[in-house]
Amino acid sequence: MQPPQESADLADVFARHTVDTTFDALPLAAVEAARSSTLDTLGCMVGATGFVPALRNIVELLREAGGKPESTIIGFGARVPAWEAAFANGAMAHCLDYDDHMPEGHHPSSAVVPAVFAVAERLGHVNGKDFLAAIALGQDIFARLRRNVQWKQDWHLSPVLGIYAATAACGKLLGLNQKQMVNALGIATCQSACTMELGYGVGSDLRGMYPAFASKGAVFSALLAQRGITGVQTAFEGRAGVMPVYFDGKWDKQAMVAKLGRDYQGAATMYKPWPSCGASHVYIDATLKLLAAHPLGGADIEKVIVHVGDFAQRLCEPLAARRRPATVVDSKFSIPYAVAQAVARGRVGLGDFTEAALRDPEVLRVADKVEFVTDPQYNWSMHLPGGRVTIVTRSGQSLSCESHSDNVRGSAANPLTWIDLVEKFSECARHAANPISPATTAQVCDAIHKIEEVDDVASIIALLG
Repeated sequence: MQPPQESADLADVFARHTVDTTFDALPLAAVEAARSSTLDTLGCMVGATGFVPALRNIVELLREAGGKPESTIIGFGARVPAWEAAFANGAMAHCLDYDDHMPEGHHPSSAVVPAVFAVAERLGHVNGKDFLAAIALGQDIFARLRRNVQWKQDWHLSPVLGIYAATAACGKLLGLNQKQMVNALGIATCQSACTMELGYGVGSDLRGMYPAFASKGAVFSALLAQRGITGVQTAFEGRAGVMPVYFDGKWDKQAMVAKLGRDYQGAATMYKPWPSCGASHVYIDATLKLLAAHPLGGADIEKVIVHVGDFAQRLCEPLAARRRPATVVDSKFSIPYAVAQAVARGRVGLGDFTEAALRDPEVLRVADKVEFVTDPQYNWSMHLPGGRVTIVTRSGQSLSCESHSDNVRGSAANPLTWIDLVEKFSECARHAANPISPATTAQVCDAIHKIEEVDDVASIIALLG
């Protein structure tokens, strides 16, 4: 690949990178991240079918609309046009907030994987190597964009930037040329949207479904470009391009393109051990470590204090509502609730975020004891922030533990293994609306583990229905 020209818009640079890259050029770490994210994201989609009733309304709407049966809505057996399948499966991918994320925060794969699977089914006979290359390229572009913009916690970067990562990945699978890829990224600017109010508020089904819009938009943008529709040519750096408008002109282009084609930054993707907002994980981790060192029950505890920075504070307010989330979706974005589950149950899993769990009196009694104090050292700057938990016992002890995002379970320093991801997929499969047998689960996991040998990745989707 030719080195990027300093004057070329990022759309040109990323388009050439995507078009020129082959599977054989990918480093092993990028391939393994693409493989792991494929299994992880599919598991999250499957599990969501059994937890989120609102998904059925989406599926019913898409079935009513009809259209060419190109691609599968996972877990529901329906086949619809590719962009509609991408919408439904994208909605599922983040519903559990169990999908992968970056060390800096935000989710690289929940828009990319559903979109690429939808296009692969539409095309037919897409082999595993081509599939992995598309995923790896999407993850690389997402990471390069996410890491090198100044974020003010205003735009929701998962869909705002995810649309471009997923569009490039879909375009790669469709075989777009350089000009078409630039057009696809330009078309995608019309669908790059979502503010963080979605993350701060409560009571919205869309809090877990926003990747649907980026995933659908990516498929549609790539297909429009394939049909010769032209898009704005300076999508990222034009006078009113993405970088000046969304990020006040504060982005680091040099860092975005550094070692492009050699350093695949999607390899830094992290996989979640707990099905809740990544910002809550340091508090779950600290709580579980405290309880391992000091076995305590809810009755032994006077109060639990979580020390939070700016973003985590938003997951604690209003405190009464966060202690007793009204919906399953809200519970995943409540630090008091997540900590209460860790105290009451000694673990945090999918079964702890259900309608029944929201009414569990033991958990609620602990949640009522959770308080927060603000501490600016835990503000979110670039990487996901750390946090501290203090447990005050009825006997007067004060026990405290600090946790950091760079070594919490699931981080680069303490990653989930492939075996962990298989167990996570199996957990999700057991909770599916139409439970998946252990034999089928093993088939899916084995197929993805050996996906380079798969002649048609649609065969993996066929196993799930």
